[in-house]
Amino acid sequence: MIRDKSAKKSAKDTLKKDATKKAASSKAVKVVVSKDEDSGKAKKGIIAIAPPSFRRERALIKRGVWPVAGCDEAGRGPLAGPVVAAAVILDPDRIPRGIDDSKRLTAEEREKLFDKICATAQVSVVVASRSRIDRDNILRASLWALKRAVVALPEQPRHVFVDGRDRLDTPCDCEAVVGGDGIVLSIAAASIVAKVTRDRLMCALAQDCPGYGFEQHKGYAVPEHLDALDRLGPSIHHRSFFAPVAAARAKHMPWTVEPVRDLFEVTEVEVQVEAQIEIDASTGL
Repeated sequence: MIRDKSAKKSAKDTLKKDATKKAASSKAVKVVVSKDEDSGKAKKGIIAIAPPSFRRERALIKRGVWPVAGCDEAGRGPLAGPVVAAAVILDPDRIPRGIDDSKRLTAEEREKLFDKICATAQVSVVVASRSRIDRDNILRASLWALKRAVVALPEQPRHVFVDGRDRLDTPCDCEAVVGGDGIVLSIAAASIVAKVTRDRLMCALAQDCPGYGFEQHKGYAVPEHLDALDRLGPSIHHRSFFAPVAAARAKHMPWTVEPVRDLFEVTEVEVQVEAQIEIDASTGL
């Protein structure tokens, strides 16, 4: 029996081409193909992270929907400090170059872009304090700050993109984009504004509470921060119900920790029972 190897090979080539097209069409990656200078043959493709684009905003502009805002927050994960939300409406004719997800940029790059964004775009910033986080929990505090940031913009948007899975209860249409700070340019700009603002706030808190290293780790649970927390105990800027903070409070301030009730504890309950007897006259009793 003779097998047609060319058919098998063409099927494999088709699968490879489909996989390459799928990767190239993805919003988060792009395929880069280079050629060998000596042979002129194409080298193996490299999948690289693509920067966020203004494509979604421009699609809305073409439909007559404007202004369009992007919003993001910084500081959900740290053990201390506030969470900061920012909303940005970029000027389509004056978009600063180099805008990207704040996590992909250096501190120096973020600072430069922060100034450029604030100089060319409409920007608002809202801070949810540590006390609000303790009262409402970090998710609700973040969503509250994001909504307030959108409402606080100088010009009310007709459409807003928000990073994450949760849509905001805003007067305008809201679209949640998972990983939006790496996909939508307006969200990326908001991520830079939120990150720089919060970093500056944490540096100010470091002067108020020295010894924790807020100016270095910005309140995140790095080993240096955990060591300081264990050594010094929590400060007024630490989030009370985050596990490492609660453990440090139990160690340094045990009188502030309410004892946990044992749900399986056996207790004696004194019960008084009143018996009421009805007598039927017909029985003769």
